[in-house]
Parts: sequence; structure tokens; C-alpha cells
Amino acid sequence: PIYRRMRERAPLVWVEPLGMWYATAHAQVRAILAAPDLFITASVASTIFDTFGAHMLTLDGADQGRQKKPFRSAFSRERVSRHVAPAVNALADGLIDGFADKGEAELRAAFASRLPIQVILMVFGMSLEQETRLRDWYDSFELALANFIGDGEIAAAGRRDAALFRTLIADEIAPVRRRPTGGLLSEVVHARQAERLTDEEIAANAQIIFFGGISTVEALILDALWALALDPAATASVRREPERLGAAIEETVRWAGPVQSATRHAARDIDLHGVAIGSGEIVNCILAAANRDPVMFAEPDRFDISRPNAADQVGFGAGPHFCLGAHLAKVEATIALGRLFSRLPDFRVDLARSEAPSGYEFRQPRRLMATWER
Repeated sequence: PIYRRMRERAPLVWVEPLGMWYATAHAQVRAILAAPDLFITASVASTIFDTFGAHMLTLDGADQGRQKKPFRSAFSRERVSRHVAPAVNALADGLIDGFADKGEAELRAAFASRLPIQVILMVFGMSLEQETRLRDWYDSFELALANFIGDGEIAAAGRRDAALFRTLIADEIAPVRRRPTGGLLSEVVHARQAERLTDEEIAANAQIIFFGGISTVEALILDALWALALDPAATASVRREPERLGAAIEETVRWAGPVQSATRHAARDIDLHGVAIGSGEIVNCILAAANRDPVMFAEPDRFDISRPNAADQVGFGAGPHFCLGAHLAKVEATIALGRLFSRLPDFRVDLARSEAPSGYEFRQPRRLMATWER
């Protein structure tokens, strides 16, 4: 409702407590994200830069492309379908094996928070034994990246845990340099000379890929389960036709996106829709508001897995910083829901014992109870 009032009020709204502009219309958000010469990510005011330093999401232009390119092939549609998806199935089944005979589970702790960590470790060719450490760090990272009020303790904790992560990656790089393996980390370390990154660049970019691959997918799984639980007809539909789960995931990104905004910084003084934006000022593209813009989506507040243009959502951003792992995230969430529905008889979310999605920057249920027939 707040974003709706913002869209109706003006193309851009100044939010005084945060010292930034909010862009809330779909066309406007897409245009800003697609104009990297006018609206940049590289800024010391960025919470992502403060936490993780320079990497593919805090750089622009040629340097951004140079640091992103060595990681691209691992997230291509062909590779995800042929090599990653079967492993995701196996990992999902392994987690379900741990609670299938209990008849109920809190799915955030037992499943949704664990599967994406295991998947991204597998993609990088790293041991699943690192799962617990990564879980602790990524809770800290999530708080730091959403720290728009500049809380010093939250920021310091994020930087501290980011340094620990980079140390972990440095320790992983040494052995794969001596003996190549089949994982993405080894591929990047042994990239051809023209695409080779420094160890520091590898660690920084691995860090943001890990974060996106963990936090976003966890939320997408939980948000989709919540949305379907509120819509019994949609749930019945995907049970009858599992091939519709992909559409349900796409609509979830639009209706209850895991990531709510994408921050940019004005590269120079800009007049945007008659609004004067000063050089260096922050323009926060509110993806969640854009995805409920009635100009783009009919009845935008309704969850509709038959929506013909759900794929026009901007939940994974747009332009040169479009999410590298967007396709993997959607495939992973689709598989996760498919395995839960197919393996657990009469699987259903217990709304009375669950929590609705919450969070300003990263949004998901913090507790999701499910039951099934044993």
C-alpha cells in the first residue's frame, strides 16, 4: 500500500529519513537499471561496497564485464539444465530424507536455508562441510546489505564476516591451483590468461555469487510456498500439472520478490521526469513496487500463476547488472517445490504456525511449518 501511494504521488519520491530517492514505476525502474552511464553502482555510499568491496556488482563498464565474464558459463541455461539440475534433485531428496518420516517440519531450517548453500558449494566444487559456517556468515551479510540507516555495529559485523569468507576462498584456491577440479572455482582459477582474475578478485566475486545464490533462493522457496498456501486453487493446479511450477515461481518473483530493491547512484546531475537529481545522490529502484505496477500488470496485487506476462517482472534486476544466477535460482526453487509435493503425501503449509513474509530489503517468512501424511 505504501508503494502504491508513492507510484500515484510522483515519478520519484524523496525519502528524507534515508536520504535517497525512491523509483517505484515499472518503466522507470527498468530504464534506470538499463542506463549504467547515468546511474552507477560504484559508490562508497553503497552498502554492498561497504560490506564486500569491489566486485561485479559494485563496478561499472568494462571492469564490471571483465570480472563477471569468467563466471558466466557456469550459470548458462544449458549447463544448469544438463549438469546442475540433476544434482539439485539429489540434494533436495537428501534433505527431505532427513525429515520425511516425521510428518511435519519447519521448512526454513530443515530445507529452504540448507538447499541453496549445498547447491552453491557444489557448483563451486567445495565441500558441503562448509554449510554451517556459511549459514552464520550470510545472516550477518543480509543485515549489513539492508543497513540503509548506517548502524555501525551491523556494518562492522558484515565486514568482519566478509573478511572471514575471503580467507576461506583463499584457502580453497591454493589446492585447486595445484590440482584442477571440476568446480567453478577451479575453472576461474585456471581461466585462460585473457580472462584470468587475481585471487582477490576471485574471492570478492565468489562472495557476492554465494550471497545471491543462498539468500535469494532460500527466500524464493519460502515465498512460493507461502503464496501457494494462500491460493488452494493454484496449489491444486501445480499438483495436477507439475510443469506449471515454473510459472508459479515466476509469479512469486513478481508478487513476493525475495529482493525488494536495487540501489543506484547518479553519475552526474540529471533531470529525470522533471525531477532534479544531484550528482552522487542515491536512487533506490524499488523492484517490489515496479512488480505491482498496474500499468504493466493487471490486478497486480493478485497472485496468478496463469499471468501471461509474469516474466516481465524485474525481481532479478535489469541491464548489465541483471542477476547472474537468475535462471539457476528459478530452476532450483522449481525443483525444491516439486520434490516436496511429489515426495510428501498431502503436503501442505500450516499457515497458523507459520509467519508471513517480512523484511524491508530481503523478504521471506522467518518460519514456515508444513505437515504431511507419514
